[in-house]
Amino acid sequence: MEVAAFVLYFLLVLGVGIWFFLKEKGGGEKEYFLGGRQMGPWVTAMSAQASDMSAWLLMGLPGSIMAFGFGQVWIGIGLALGTAANWIFIAARLRRFSKAAGDSITLPQYLSNRFGGSKKGLQVICAVIFLVFFTVYVASSFVAGTKVFTAVFPSLDSTVAMLIFAAIILAYTFLGGFKAVCWTDFFQGTLMLIALLAVPIVVVCVNDISALSTTVEYVNSSGQAVVDKFNGNLFAAGWQEIVTGLAWGLGYFGMPHILVRFMSIKKASMVKKSATVAIIWVVLALGATCLIAYFGRMLVAGELLPNGQQELVFLVLARKLFPAFLAGLLMSAIIAASMSTADSQLLVASSSFTSDIYKPVMRRNASDREMLWMGRIVVVIVTVVAFFIANSNSSGAKAIMDMVENAWAGFGSAFGPVVILSLFWRRLTYKGAIAGVVGGAVVDVVWMAFLSSSTGIYELLPGFAAGLLSAVAVSLIDKAPSSEVTDIFDRAVSAAEDED
Repeated sequence: MEVAAFVLYFLLVLGVGIWFFLKEKGGGEKEYFLGGRQMGPWVTAMSAQASDMSAWLLMGLPGSIMAFGFGQVWIGIGLALGTAANWIFIAARLRRFSKAAGDSITLPQYLSNRFGGSKKGLQVICAVIFLVFFTVYVASSFVAGTKVFTAVFPSLDSTVAMLIFAAIILAYTFLGGFKAVCWTDFFQGTLMLIALLAVPIVVVCVNDISALSTTVEYVNSSGQAVVDKFNGNLFAAGWQEIVTGLAWGLGYFGMPHILVRFMSIKKASMVKKSATVAIIWVVLALGATCLIAYFGRMLVAGELLPNGQQELVFLVLARKLFPAFLAGLLMSAIIAASMSTADSQLLVASSSFTSDIYKPVMRRNASDREMLWMGRIVVVIVTVVAFFIANSNSSGAKAIMDMVENAWAGFGSAFGPVVILSLFWRRLTYKGAIAGVVGGAVVDVVWMAFLSSSTGIYELLPGFAAGLLSAVAVSLIDKAPSSEVTDIFDRAVSAAEDED
């Protein structure tokens, strides 16, 4: 019955891809990559949150909380605060600015057009960074999806499982483009939230929680007796855990696969409704994840922690608490989380290459049809590269969390400060934007490689600070932006005032 639930789920997402491929056959680059800016508030909100919360929400995060205590919850708190700030301060403004800046369809294109669009250096730099970090991010989704496949089909080789998972994502993203991705994300986001809420509700209904203990005793692989006590005090966390958790929230301002949702919404005035839906979703989802980890510590830690399999806590609880078919649907939520992030990132990486490198640098006269098919080819290439990265890494909660942490920090450091400044600071210059993107990315990578372990400070924090300081300092040293650039800023601001 679990298999039947999986098959139904996969038929749904593939059906959506085929539907939009047939429906939008005559569509061009803007339709494929941005849905023609016609997405409604509910689809925009659910798609943004589903693409945001990858499989780490159901595997990496609850596994880390169950193994290491409530100090890991600070990541969820940081993400909830970052989500709210992104929707409240960035979403509507970015929709107006991207429209005013040459009707931009990608984030690199927006950042370039925001400064007149005559120079393509910033656009190309952004697109290259996109391709590198998105490929790593997609790989993390492949690792998580493979975990679920091999749990449901134990006889299936992990490499074969990963191939199947990657092929399904590739199929509907290749065929349907942005609309297919958004609508599948809408269904997947709904499934994720139902699954996350269902598990803790049923745990409370069928168990006397007060009679259960979070202390786990077991014999490790070396034959030693271990008494593992759970740190359930949120405020007993070390300052590194608190700072790292809150720093995660800064990453939202530079997440291209989320920001592009803001650009795609039909009207900026719809953002308020989308923001309400998105913030409620993320608070419920993250809260339920923390409860799953806590209850999992009481109910299944003894069978998971000794083998280092804490990332399977959601999957094991679903099987224990629900009939096979319902358990299969709930486990499909992990697949949904992996797919909803990977498909979005594949599409954004593809759009960045075709719109920001291929057309402006390599084929300036490329037709819409050529751009459309080049975008599809890049989706295939990124999928293949991500597959090899994922297949070479160790599986488990740590591998998933590490890859997501690295990609998240990279995007947040490189793009977060520049996006904020481009929307709120009229004095930002083209050279300042380049300095912010490059400075943030370089400091992030250097800190991750040499200082993250020794200092205990998540690389996103120094990377974001470096990007912000670099952009401001270079802009102030540089000559003031031209009237053409300030006019773009003023038009976008006027559009907001007209709506008010």
